[in-house]
Amino acid sequence: MRGGGLWQLGQSITRRIAQADKKAVARRCFASEAELKKTVLYDFHIAHGGKMVPFAGWSMPIQYKDSIMDSTVNCRENGSLFDVSHMCGLSLKGKDCIPFLEKLVIADVAGLAPGTGTLTVFTNEKGGAIDDSVITKVKDDHLYLVVNAGCRDKDLAHIEEHMKAYKSKGGDVSWHIHDERSLLALQGPLAAPVLQHLTKDDLSKLYFGEFRILEINGATCFLTRTGYTGEDGFEISVPSENAVDLAKAILEKSEGKVRLTGLGARDSLRLEAGLCLYGNDMEQHVTPIEAGLTWAIGKRRRSEGGFLGAEVILKQLADGPSIRRVGFFSSGPPARSHSEVQDDKANKIGEITSGGFSPCLKKNIAMGYVKSGSHKAGTKVKIVVRGKSYDGVVTKMPFVPTKYYKPS
Repeated sequence: MRGGGLWQLGQSITRRIAQADKKAVARRCFASEAELKKTVLYDFHIAHGGKMVPFAGWSMPIQYKDSIMDSTVNCRENGSLFDVSHMCGLSLKGKDCIPFLEKLVIADVAGLAPGTGTLTVFTNEKGGAIDDSVITKVKDDHLYLVVNAGCRDKDLAHIEEHMKAYKSKGGDVSWHIHDERSLLALQGPLAAPVLQHLTKDDLSKLYFGEFRILEINGATCFLTRTGYTGEDGFEISVPSENAVDLAKAILEKSEGKVRLTGLGARDSLRLEAGLCLYGNDMEQHVTPIEAGLTWAIGKRRRSEGGFLGAEVILKQLADGPSIRRVGFFSSGPPARSHSEVQDDKANKIGEITSGGFSPCLKKNIAMGYVKSGSHKAGTKVKIVVRGKSYDGVVTKMPFVPTKYYKPS
């Protein structure tokens, strides 16, 4: 997911609404609505008190009637339902779809069992990250992937350019962009019990990272047990004409415990889980090794390479990167993107890429990059916020333990 400062934006909206006339705020917020794309759930969000903001060219809910703090905690205690239909789902098909995609990503796609997936990174010729994506091998001749909303245009252009070249040499691969579908993310401890009410398939047999095509609430859905919160949960690709009914059914079956949740809480949840936000924590000049995603490079890929930027990435794998993504706890006001990180002699050793106040831990958390050697947990640092330095310490991530549903 792309975009920065969602938590801060949500807090400022909350303060403005508390202080100002709601109609005046609505006029300001919706001034440019006509230019923004809307998901099929747009009216549903408005009806449920969604506060809509521009995000990656879409009008999306930053929050609803509850605060971002409360919403974040409720996801971890009960559950959250997110509309993530702005993200782009696509299928690659054909007998050569796997070798084709392996030219563009770091994952061992061939090594995935049918019905399983993994997080991966699209890389450029210099080894930098074009985008991160969850990819699933549906079958040996069908891959399903989801790319970030803010990266959609460049990702699709990148894939299309390479696909044309691949097909011109006789490769059998085609694609379909699932604009006819919407995407819902159901996250939290109640995700599985609530969703089980709406399908005959046994969800206890579907583990983290696994995928299934099944009937949910009467509609044929693509279901992946994954998410962006660190909690157990699902991403549900549903035909757009069935999306509102599915959202209503999920909320109804949870008896009010699963709440509609906006991008503000989504940002604080993913930060607590230590997950990268593309555009903040990962960019075109940052490699997967520097971003702490070495684990996402399949063993076979480490020995064979064969993806864009492999030479740079495999060299970093052997020699170690010069910078590394780490977590921080800090005092004073929360650190924000671009806050400078210094050593005890006030030398710059890095920069914050995401930060905020953790609603669940009740303290400041952040992530960013520091020079190798300063990356070990327990290293004391200074973090500069608005010209003043505050004490900080490097810490391991995730900040909040993950609760992914895996075989015991």
